[in-house]
Amino acid sequence: LWLEEWWKARYSSLRISGRLDAKYGNFVFKYDVRTRTLTFDLPDGTAVKVPVVFKYGQEEVDAALVFQSERRKPIAWAIEDHGEYYVFKVTVDAPKNPYINYYKGDGVIGLDMNYDHAALAETNRHGNLVDWLTVPYNLDGLTKGQAVKVLERVAIDIVEVAKLKKKPIIIEDLDTTDSKFRLKYGNKKRNRKITLFAYRTLTNAIIARADREGVAVFKVKPAYTSVVGKLKYMAQRGIPIHVAAALVIARRGMGFKEKVPPALSAALPEKIRRRHHWAHWAYLQKQVKGIKTHHLYRLGKELEGGAPFKEALKRLKSLPRAG
Repeated sequence: LWLEEWWKARYSSLRISGRLDAKYGNFVFKYDVRTRTLTFDLPDGTAVKVPVVFKYGQEEVDAALVFQSERRKPIAWAIEDHGEYYVFKVTVDAPKNPYINYYKGDGVIGLDMNYDHAALAETNRHGNLVDWLTVPYNLDGLTKGQAVKVLERVAIDIVEVAKLKKKPIIIEDLDTTDSKFRLKYGNKKRNRKITLFAYRTLTNAIIARADREGVAVFKVKPAYTSVVGKLKYMAQRGIPIHVAAALVIARRGMGFKEKVPPALSAALPEKIRRRHHWAHWAYLQKQVKGIKTHHLYRLGKELEGGAPFKEALKRLKSLPRAG
């Protein structure tokens, strides 16, 4: 039994790399775009002919093969044996869409990713929030392949929103090469569920889908987007913390600077006040570290009511802190 399982695990898939000098992009598989038929020869000489239709990306596959003689791009194939059925996969090099909307003059869509949802914030030409929504998903207990399908569906929904709004997408330029990668805020235990793989998968899916649909994707520095959202917009706009972060990301993508509000600026030490506004947010981030989100919402409301930051913060720090 174990030998049979090992044999299946080892020989249940076949992968063929693409070649630039091959007529069909490789020397094994031939795909007829007219009949949607894939033909190839097995190692024992048996000829195989099977109909293959791709639910997603069929147009890209057809274009890659029709123009293969001109483009000369490699086309890789893979076959996976799942017992009752086979899965055929193809990797093609799709040309970049020349009709992409890069215009930010009417506003943008900011995106913030959480462990169980993506938060979107839409701005107008002045950088003000005009609409927001969240796209939920659940990766608990899913296999790698299942998680990819879920995240690809989420990417389609996000790009569709941007396409309907006719606005580009702004995302954070996070360092996905860092082995210690994690989300910056929220429940640490839950954030572990957002792996480096999941974040890469979603961002890559968004970029690929956006290119296909003619939607530009811009990346911005992620510094202090969370603390700015918490202290400046969450209570002021009455929005969830991740939507507030998405709003900051959107505004940064439009070139707006997030200056510290007067109610917070008064609490800055003199030597900090003379420095760049990011130093201001760095100081405030340390001051509110560990305070629960709903307490920060309350802090924002107290500041709007004219309460001094230090006094309000002192009251909050006497309350139970986040674990």
